[in-house]
Amino acid sequence: MDLRFLGGAREVGRSAILVDDSLLLDYGMKPGTPPGYPEDVDPDAVVVSHGHLDHAGAVPALVAGTRRPPIHWTPPTRDLTRLLAQDTLKLQGGGERGGRYDCPFTRAEVAALGEVSETHGYRETFEAAGYEITLYDAGHIPGSAHVLVDDGDTRLLYTADFNTEDQRLLAGTTARPDADVVITEATYADVTRDDRASIEDAFATSVAETIRGGGTAVVPAFAVGRTQELFMVCAAHDIPCYVDGMGVAVTERFKQTSEFLRDADAFQEARGHARLLDKSTRNGQRKRIADKPTAIVTTAGMLSGGPAMTYVPEISGNPQHEVALTGYQVEGTPGRELLDTGSAEIDGRHLRVAARVNSYDFSAHADREGLREFLDDYRGSEVLVNHGDRCEWFADQLRADGFDASAPDRGPTITV
Repeated sequence: MDLRFLGGAREVGRSAILVDDSLLLDYGMKPGTPPGYPEDVDPDAVVVSHGHLDHAGAVPALVAGTRRPPIHWTPPTRDLTRLLAQDTLKLQGGGERGGRYDCPFTRAEVAALGEVSETHGYRETFEAAGYEITLYDAGHIPGSAHVLVDDGDTRLLYTADFNTEDQRLLAGTTARPDADVVITEATYADVTRDDRASIEDAFATSVAETIRGGGTAVVPAFAVGRTQELFMVCAAHDIPCYVDGMGVAVTERFKQTSEFLRDADAFQEARGHARLLDKSTRNGQRKRIADKPTAIVTTAGMLSGGPAMTYVPEISGNPQHEVALTGYQVEGTPGRELLDTGSAEIDGRHLRVAARVNSYDFSAHADREGLREFLDDYRGSEVLVNHGDRCEWFADQLRADGFDASAPDRGPTITV
């Protein structure tokens, strides 16, 4: 097989891998100012691993003009890709090119996805561009998949993003299909986290104490996966909570594809425990909610937009309140600035925050130990490291441990 990394090589963002100039694995964007996209490509077929922007954010551009390659994915990935594309259009210019940034697709391309969509369950082998493809549960977000590509001679496993540790929303991946070549993510290759139960208990204890003291806990969270995990955590610990922002729409999508959840009944019970706010909620209502002793799970996870722009300023002046960050805060984001300095640029103004600021690592990526545990089953395979800030370092670590490992760069064709 000939492989070309169009993005996601030695970086996090715009994941896209072209196999034999025919089969495309993912087509993401790299959030930023301006956003980054992979190079333009016209594949025979596409397989999308999961519905996060960095893996699926540019997919509608693949059906521009008369191009109509079949796009293969799980039902949740299909739903999330369309939902996120609609949100991208809203943020980047109202649905037409020439807005704030030059988005590579319009509403017409988003609508055209329905013409080419082909959905599959886990472990259901199908044909795409002449290859046999099988999707396996990756344990990252609902519908996320490892992608196994078999051309009859070589078996290529694209891990995409994955998690080996159980969450309330999802069970960790246990899939280890035979493969000659493994393309592995490396997002947290240099991080060893505390166990999930300890992180959850620390979060629940702090938020419950804030509420008992009459305070409000604002919980910034990513809309896809993290929001749902956190309202399930709140339900399990009997913490009252509201859910606001794009995570509400994502929650409704997950309800419709509940077979991809770890425990659909527990999810539905937790959804009933939380108070989900609809998109008609006004800032005046949000300010009243911010006066209540409750948890508010809301986008955006790095404080770069969303209803958090109302909630954080409302509680910022009082140390009785809490901002509970629940995921990695990228350098240069308001969330990172707040964590490092106690102040941040929030909604166009510099804000000093007297409320307590805590951080809890609820990541849905495998950490160093999870990655090594997974890869131990592939010691005889060629390993290609991508999707990380330290891909070359991790490949060096693997080689020192006897793996045939490398970290391809973006652009050149490599043969496996």
